Amino acid sequence: MALLKEKFFESLSSVLPITAIVLLLCITIAPVSTGVFVLFLLGAFMLIFGMSLFTLGAGMSMQLMGEGIGVIISRKKKIVFPVLICLALGIIITIAEPDLTVLANQIPSIPNLTLILSVAVGVGLFLAIALLRNVLGIKLAKLLLVFYGIVFALAIFAPADFIPAAFDSGGVTTGPITVPFIMALGVGMASIRSDKHSAEDSFGLVALCSVGPIMSVLILSICFRPTAGTSETVIPEVVTTRDAILVFVREFPHFIKEVAVAFLPIVGVFIIFQLLTRRYHKHQLLRIVSGFLYTYVGLVLFLTGANVGFMPAGSLIGGAIAAGDFKYLLIPVGMVVGYFIVAAEPAVVVLKKQVEEISNGRISGNAIGIGLSVGVAVSVGIAMLRVLTGIPIMYFLVPGYIISLAISFFVPPIYTGVAFDSGGVASGPMTSTFLLPFAVGACSSLGGNLMTDAFGIVAMVAMTPLITIQSIGLYSELRSKRLRQLAQEEISRLDDCIIFYDDVVEDEIREEVSVNG
Repeated sequence: MALLKEKFFESLSSVLPITAIVLLLCITIAPVSTGVFVLFLLGAFMLIFGMSLFTLGAGMSMQLMGEGIGVIISRKKKIVFPVLICLALGIIITIAEPDLTVLANQIPSIPNLTLILSVAVGVGLFLAIALLRNVLGIKLAKLLLVFYGIVFALAIFAPADFIPAAFDSGGVTTGPITVPFIMALGVGMASIRSDKHSAEDSFGLVALCSVGPIMSVLILSICFRPTAGTSETVIPEVVTTRDAILVFVREFPHFIKEVAVAFLPIVGVFIIFQLLTRRYHKHQLLRIVSGFLYTYVGLVLFLTGANVGFMPAGSLIGGAIAAGDFKYLLIPVGMVVGYFIVAAEPAVVVLKKQVEEISNGRISGNAIGIGLSVGVAVSVGIAMLRVLTGIPIMYFLVPGYIISLAISFFVPPIYTGVAFDSGGVASGPMTSTFLLPFAVGACSSLGGNLMTDAFGIVAMVAMTPLITIQSIGLYSELRSKRLRQLAQEEISRLDDCIIFYDDVVEDEIREEVSVNG
């Protein structure tokens, strides 16, 4: 109970700032109908309680399960079986990811099942590649350089309308179900190694799994050349508070079913794993089952609150600001919202905790949180600039990834893994259910091209943390070098003092001997 109380206050401190900012916007420059306002308030309450239960449950079940599977598959001497297991796991957990469904529903020009399956195969392949990297000890920065080179080469041949959506798919794939499991899988894979690189290699799985979906959607668009199109956010009609409650009641069964469909494959994998390995004892099984229950209920509450309460508010606020006399307020408002909204992402809490544990406190979770917030603020500001001006997204993505990949060769490898994992973690359900509708609403008011101007905000949110987190690592490395240099200079100075003192003492002794004969 004490742990649940702690998680509640963590969630409250994360969700409250973004709630306060949106409420301020609603009563000042972007007024919305009373019904949408009430939906938003109810959604905020559900986010707080849902996030509390989710983070508690993920720590009890998803992480324990992921670590166990990671340990077992890393012990196998023949690599073919573990690779096939990673391929299957990647496909299963991606199909189960609710964030991907949210994105697929907003791109009706590609059939949902086609888009989801292609993205799932991409994640599965790259999860297998991540295993091979771990086994062979290949440096993450080199792999990322190669694969992002292939991604940008494919982008040359892809239809311009689908490039933003392709990069968005890389961000939404790594959502609240995928991230805790994949990150724990990486810890499990690295835990049986005793070399000095095992800690840094526990990160990077989310980073590689974010590349696969981008490639898959780009290849899909090149092969099938679908017609561009998007779906609009449906704003429910709410007149009274009772109507608002009824909207949530009507939507609850949908999310209960959606999260159940997401969880069943993972529960099935766990049951098969336990039957084959008998890894977990009775008390561990009870803990994992309880964790699954907490995670399930928490995710149902969170996704219902985000989709029913936050999505309409995001769309209307974005449209209201863009339609007003000061449309360029979209940039600073977007930056402030972006700074605080990342703290409300469930997987961010998981990431910060794991970073502190794996690095033994050497990398502060607060530092990672600030780096993520700054990165997301910059990315949303750029996304709003694109909505206002129509600047192609590649003008930002290409230099952004060049800078982040270049920095990766000058920072400690653990920062590269954490940074590229952070990009996937930051672009979670809050991005797809508030920031994306915010951009779509603004773009619709301005009469822009939704596929090229509004889409891409998830991709920007996933990219900028790569630079900010690695910049923290670069600063830390330069500071450490400077401190080592100062320490060496101090040691040299002390050595000179000791030598000088020894010479003085020796001269005094000689003088004493010569005087006293």
